[in-house]
Amino acid sequence: MSSVAFHTLGCKVNHYETEAIWQLFKSEGYERVDFESTSDVYVINTCTVTNTGDKKSRQVIRRAVRKNPDAVICVTGCYAQTSPAEIMAIPGVDIVVGTQDRTKMLEYIEQFKNERQPINGVKNIMKNRVYEELDVPAFTDRTRASLKIQEGCNNFCTFCIIPWARGLMRSRDPKEVIRQAQQLVDAGYKEIVLTGIHTGGYGQDLKDYNLAMLLRDLEAEVNGLKRIRISSIEASQLTDEVIEVIEKSKIIVRHMHIPLQSGSDTVLKRMRRKYTMAEYAERLVKLKKALPGLAVTSDVIVGFPGETEEEFMETYNFIKDHQFSELHVFPYSKRTGTPAARMTDQIDEEIKNERVHRLIALSDQLAKEYSSKFENEVLEVIPEEKYKEDPDSGLYEGYTDNYLKVVFPATEDMVGKLVRVKITKAGYPYNEGQFVRVLEDTVEKEELKAI
Repeated sequence: MSSVAFHTLGCKVNHYETEAIWQLFKSEGYERVDFESTSDVYVINTCTVTNTGDKKSRQVIRRAVRKNPDAVICVTGCYAQTSPAEIMAIPGVDIVVGTQDRTKMLEYIEQFKNERQPINGVKNIMKNRVYEELDVPAFTDRTRASLKIQEGCNNFCTFCIIPWARGLMRSRDPKEVIRQAQQLVDAGYKEIVLTGIHTGGYGQDLKDYNLAMLLRDLEAEVNGLKRIRISSIEASQLTDEVIEVIEKSKIIVRHMHIPLQSGSDTVLKRMRRKYTMAEYAERLVKLKKALPGLAVTSDVIVGFPGETEEEFMETYNFIKDHQFSELHVFPYSKRTGTPAARMTDQIDEEIKNERVHRLIALSDQLAKEYSSKFENEVLEVIPEEKYKEDPDSGLYEGYTDNYLKVVFPATEDMVGKLVRVKITKAGYPYNEGQFVRVLEDTVEKEELKAI
């Protein structure tokens, strides 16, 4: 039996696709082994979102070559798509596949074994208008399942290389989304995270179908689904129709990740982001009214070329005023090949770092303020794993619907189930909780009969 080992760099979509590629190998009888052990085939799923992503990807590829010089080394993902020649030039790389045609990987391996000639399977992604179906019936992680619903992005923000790595917007067939969602619920998952490169743009390329309709159909047609989480959605994609669906839904969670990138109109213009702060604020207010207690998390880039102290403070104050519950803060880093990397007014690293620290301090404060609102409340949690800081304590950790991380006493058989937990002590990054009861389908059905 041949063995295969995977290493995934980068985002949730890459992790999803690695699982999908593993399914292809599994159906051909491969055994999956740890990346650190000797394997017949190594698959490295690369990231190119920053120059560091490229560098890390190269390091991992070289590590695989050293592990077993006789192995077949396959490189896929975003860096493979944008720079196949750079990867082919690394001694020991045998097969390069980009962000499409991944189903051909096993054919390429057979071809390579016969011909012993390196294969470059990367084609022009910009010509692709079709969503590539990659099925994932189950994940290595057993508590939260990702479900990829779209691919690509049409935005071309000035700091971002991703449209060149992923191509233009293409949505997955709604029937396929619903079929796979049911398959995941049947495999025991209670929560599904809808994910993609530009997730909220789902349906822009479909006729008479959009994200709001998909959310409605998932809730109506998937039996046993308890939670839908949207991995990320732009403010402009939170249309009145989407907000209405969220407001009426019983399973869409009280947590939205809405990328901000900057809270200054002048910076947003230089980033080529297609909204103003007034528009973003208006959507946010409307959404929070529809979902009381909503947690809004966001991404912010600090120190974008030309960012003045005033522009930074606009971002800082916007975040403070709108009470975000947590931020992912990134210092701007030049991505070769993007317009922003060629801008002349690059910000000094020290200024960038100082601003990053101010924003992280604000994020920590806002996270504590948000979680403190839920002290003594009973919330629903899906226990994921033993408490990392002290695995022998009998404590487990998991997330509430509104994305609070809770640590509480539990047992192994509760992992992946929905349980009720009382928040006894709010905090950040962890809240402490007390187990109340397991919510299982059978119990709820009996209760319903009694009513």
